Amino acid sequence: MTLNEKLANIQSKLKAPKNQFNKFGGYSYRNQEDILEAVKPLLSSQGLTMRISDEIASPGNDSVYIKSTVIISDGTNEVSVTAFAKEASDQKGMSPSQMTGSASSYARKYALNGMFLIDD
Repeated sequence: MTLNEKLANIQSKLKAPKNQFNKFGGYSYRNQEDILEAVKPLLSSQGLTMRISDEIASPGNDSVYIKSTVIISDGTNEVSVTAFAKEASDQKGMSPSQMTGSASSYARKYALNGMFLIDD
């Protein structure tokens, strides 16, 4: 089976329900950890590995973006998806490192959504 066939198999089987609830906004959501928990056994069953990496990206102005890339590999071939999230310039109650971490989590979640065809 090819890497693309294995990935399609995972995409068709993956269930990542929105088990988190935002009391302030009154809505359900899924986070990066929910997706990873659901996808790890499926990757293992297909003999695939996954890596996630972040980079700082700056388009030349004062904005800073986190570029997250998800890479799936069968040991020979790879498929990757990238997503970006803008780091907040100021977020009340958050330190600068927490703002970067928040942008990283958001970008990673959307890269995972793209890789595994998860609709939000």
